[in-house]
Amino acid sequence: MAYRADVRIGLLTREFPPDVYGGAGVHVEHLVPALRELLDVDVHCFGPPRTAHPDVYAHVPPDALHDANPALQTLGVDLSMVAALGGVDVAHSHTWYANMAGQLAKILHGIPHVVTAHSLEPRRPWKAEQLGGGYRLSSWVERTSYEAADAVIAVSAGMRTDVLDCYPALDPARVHVVHNGIDTDFYHPDPARDALLGAGIDPGRPVVAFVGRITRQKGLGHLVAAAHHIDGDAQIVLCAGAPDTLEIAEETELAVAELAAARRGVVWVRGMMPTVRVRQILSAATVFVCPSVYEPLGIVNLEAMACGTAVVASDVGGIPEVVDDGTTGLLVHFDEHAVNEFRTGIADAVNTLLADPARARAMGAAGRARAVADFEWAQAAARTVEIYRGLP
Repeated sequence: MAYRADVRIGLLTREFPPDVYGGAGVHVEHLVPALRELLDVDVHCFGPPRTAHPDVYAHVPPDALHDANPALQTLGVDLSMVAALGGVDVAHSHTWYANMAGQLAKILHGIPHVVTAHSLEPRRPWKAEQLGGGYRLSSWVERTSYEAADAVIAVSAGMRTDVLDCYPALDPARVHVVHNGIDTDFYHPDPARDALLGAGIDPGRPVVAFVGRITRQKGLGHLVAAAHHIDGDAQIVLCAGAPDTLEIAEETELAVAELAAARRGVVWVRGMMPTVRVRQILSAATVFVCPSVYEPLGIVNLEAMACGTAVVASDVGGIPEVVDDGTTGLLVHFDEHAVNEFRTGIADAVNTLLADPARARAMGAAGRARAVADFEWAQAAARTVEIYRGLP
């Protein structure tokens, strides 16, 4: 593509403020304004009109698909997006929900299609229990779109390896790495404690915190099991909601109830919390724990680091590119065939930092410095524009 200063990007996404619930939504929310400093961006998203946002166009499924499988509803939204993309120079899609819109726009409008890989369907087989045939359809959409894309952006080098492993037909030269960023002006050490008091958390006691959805991917069950062996003087604060299935919701209820019966200081904050309150909890924590079994990058680790908190995390995916083992936190090896060892490793790493608050504080300070120096959204936007420039 002959790059011009007036290039217009059609950015396609399921999530956009105020409807942001996952890492991909956080990514888009912050990448868009950074990109708009460099070129024109139209956003096409799912859901109701976003009247508070300029150049944002929302799309809903056709009425005829009201009772259809959710995957079919997604494709209905994608068709609406394609019809609205006339006049853009590049389609840039995020997650399988919008990938087919980008693929069809490439064919219909004769424009390049860029995909950002936030996760991969083959790496999330547990979604089959949630979506059934919809998972088979989402997997087909992802494969078709990735293999035909003009460029694929992976959010970590680990993710790039996964992309090429899952889709070997892809030319490696088309797969690029652009790390997620973090808004270090918003995520910073916050001295306020009203969110803790409101949730029943004692600011005077050590806090071991988790923030994430209740899904197999995030590994909450591993942390709850490990917490039986974490120093009893520490509070276990679980900011966890939005269970994927009824089964995992029931499992979590039972496991947390057993933990609360075995030790004091278990606090479960359910549902989505305002980010200001999340920032307070991250800032107050002695240790933040990310026990994910699959994580392309793990923005939540960056959020904790930016708040000046030491991190204990699994060593999967892109996490080792964020958490500098021994400097900003401690990594624990995950092996699906050695789950008990993983849980023991989490407890041991957390206890190591609880027993040495000075070391935990030093790791938190190093994490804050790393987030500021290496993970600015402006850097991610500039690198993304370089990829646009290199499109055919």
